[in-house]
Amino acid sequence: MIHRYTDLAANERTYLAWMRTAMALIAFGFLLERFDLLVRTFFRTMEQGKTPDLTIASLGREAGVVLVAFGLILMLLSTCRFITTTKLIQSESEEVYGIRSVLVTGGVFILLAIFVVLYVSKLIS
Repeated sequence: MIHRYTDLAANERTYLAWMRTAMALIAFGFLLERFDLLVRTFFRTMEQGKTPDLTIASLGREAGVVLVAFGLILMLLSTCRFITTTKLIQSESEEVYGIRSVLVTGGVFILLAIFVVLYVSKLIS
């Protein structure tokens, strides 16, 4: 039997949950970027000969790229946290739980929330 199997399995489940979240962000970013292409094509076919205002439509591309970047950052952070936690579980020494990684991950999500608020406010105005 694997020593501390339940702790290691819980760590792996948490890691997989973070990876699913990161993959969802990447997929949503890709969807936004592709939707931007659809909107541009729609505007071009609707207004032939005229140059439509594509400022709102062009925001989708930037939003998609930012969401993909956040997903990749989240994958990197979750992998680092998984490796660190696995080493701590397997070590015999007693360690104090560090909050640094929680603060970094929270900071990433706060930046994502600020981006979403700015993105929505540009769409409304």
